[in-house]
Amino acid sequence: MSAALESIRVFMRVIETGSFSAAARTLRMSAAVVSYRVKVLEDHLGCRLFIRTTRRMSPTEAGRIFYERCLDVVEAMERAEASVAESGARPRGTLKVTAPLGLGRRVIGPMVADFRTRFPETQVWLRLSDHLLDLVQESVDVAIRMSQLQDSSMTLRKIVDVERVLCAAPSYLERHGAPKAPDDLFQHVCLLLRFPGSQQFRWTLTAARKKTVTLPVSGPIDADDGDVLTEWALAGQGIALKPVFEIAEHLAAGRLVPVPLTDYRPQSATLGVLYPSRRMLPKRVKSFVDTTVERLRAHVKEQLQMWS
Repeated sequence: MSAALESIRVFMRVIETGSFSAAARTLRMSAAVVSYRVKVLEDHLGCRLFIRTTRRMSPTEAGRIFYERCLDVVEAMERAEASVAESGARPRGTLKVTAPLGLGRRVIGPMVADFRTRFPETQVWLRLSDHLLDLVQESVDVAIRMSQLQDSSMTLRKIVDVERVLCAAPSYLERHGAPKAPDDLFQHVCLLLRFPGSQQFRWTLTAARKKTVTLPVSGPIDADDGDVLTEWALAGQGIALKPVFEIAEHLAAGRLVPVPLTDYRPQSATLGVLYPSRRMLPKRVKSFVDTTVERLRAHVKEQLQMWS
């Protein structure tokens, strides 16, 4: 029965990712093994599940129907596993986790090592990226995000509201002067977090009277790593929009200074954890989410104390 369930899981990943090779990457197995698993399932069912050509692959009508039924089976299995896990067993199994690069290096990476020490029967696949990954396509179990979080297919557990600030090195402001109003930013070098699908090149500022402006700012250099933007700002290359807790040490030391705009300030973001919406979470997911929330709240508080 376990072999059949494994073949079903592989089949479902092929449907969800759209190809054998993509399914193989997310499952960390070879495309040949994925193909073999699907062939075994087709032989067992006595029908073809996919139409394969040299250009594309698509599910047959039987494949689409079987996939819909499999969703119910897998959900039932996960509920059964979760109910057993909650009875006292230790967390076990594989977790796929994604986090922003900076937080991943400084907090989540070390936390994963501690988590594995506490729960050695778990396996954690950590992917660090400032890109917003497709959580369903990548089969992510836990995503740490810092943005305006909107993903109706996932459950959000908020960690903290994150204040953001426009900042620059004193040397940059000495050379170029400080912007006073939002439109002044168009005359400055703005350091941008840019990647396919990114909205970070549009800065939204809110006035005390709740008026909001969104500025399509620009600059001669951009990067897809937030830590690189911090390094550029420290080097006097321009103005960056950063979470206060990420640069609190530099603000406290005067290496970076806030760039206050008259009556306007950047919108805050939400630091939170996203995970699949399920009635019963596997214990490994619940334990990892609880650990993440505790560790990140402590980290943000510690960093903000440097500047307050």
